[in-house]
Amino acid sequence: MQVPSVDGVVSSEELITTARTIAALQLPTGMIQWYPNGHADPWNHVEAAMAMATCGLLDEAVAGYQWLADIQRADGSWHNYYVADGIEDAKLDANCIAYLATGIWHHWLTTEDDAMVRHFWPTVAAATEFVLDLQTKRGEIIWARHPDGQPFSYGLLTGSSSIAHSLGCAIELSKLVGDARPHWSESRDRLAHVIAHDPDAFEPKERWAMDWYYPVLSGAVRGDDAVAHLQAKWDTFVMEGKGVRCVSDRPWVTAAETCEAVMAFAAAGLHDTALELFTWAQALRDADGSYFTGIVFPELVYFPDMERSTYTSAAVILAADALDGSTPTSGLFLHD
Repeated sequence: MQVPSVDGVVSSEELITTARTIAALQLPTGMIQWYPNGHADPWNHVEAAMAMATCGLLDEAVAGYQWLADIQRADGSWHNYYVADGIEDAKLDANCIAYLATGIWHHWLTTEDDAMVRHFWPTVAAATEFVLDLQTKRGEIIWARHPDGQPFSYGLLTGSSSIAHSLGCAIELSKLVGDARPHWSESRDRLAHVIAHDPDAFEPKERWAMDWYYPVLSGAVRGDDAVAHLQAKWDTFVMEGKGVRCVSDRPWVTAAETCEAVMAFAAAGLHDTALELFTWAQALRDADGSYFTGIVFPELVYFPDMERSTYTSAAVILAADALDGSTPTSGLFLHD
């Protein structure tokens, strides 16, 4: 299969090496740890599986999805954090739960494996229905439920934006398997509308970079509006020549946020800027092909504590795919 590359920045072989560092942290159960002896959450777990599939590690990706199918709760949800021998954080995060649809749609684009999609469809459908049960009349998604099922009282812009994208993938999967869910499309339209037009519907998290670029990455904000949206806070979140701050008031550049921003800028048609950001992110590549989570300036200290996280390496691979533009999955986060 074709593995992406970014000319003059990172080769296909280098990305495969990165994917193998992710696979090295996958447990026999299929769970993909953030770091050695660390935890996993469903969202970053799916991101890691997508990255492995992008680089040809298809069996490892499917094993990751099977782990989620095996541990799915009766109500369609998953807990927020898992460790090798149990549950670390029992709350039920809607964004994490929705993201499996993105992973399974990505795998279909990669392989066109109809049997695989049909195998995981009941898992995706149950997860999606759980998430939509948290949608308000206004349109946003309440971000989580407590372990006893009681919902939190507010939605999050980043989470709802990611859910909007996942709903788009779930809708495509429903068409593929012939299981029409028309209320999913109506729910996604209402969600996208509130993201684009009513940001006050969400709990304020403006210091976080993800609240800046995720409305564009999700496809809720597009075209000229997307360009203006990203340009408006460039100076707030971007350290020139270094990357994207995870929070606006600290000199902490993270490779994952930088590479997610790469995909948002690419989605807005700002390819040159996206390529520039991606090039800066390569400063966080380690000798074994993994990526440090973040770096503090001007001390040049890797944080947290020299951590190299699988979700960070996954974001790099998916950003490279979006920039490459020639694989079946390269348009997953791009929008017409």
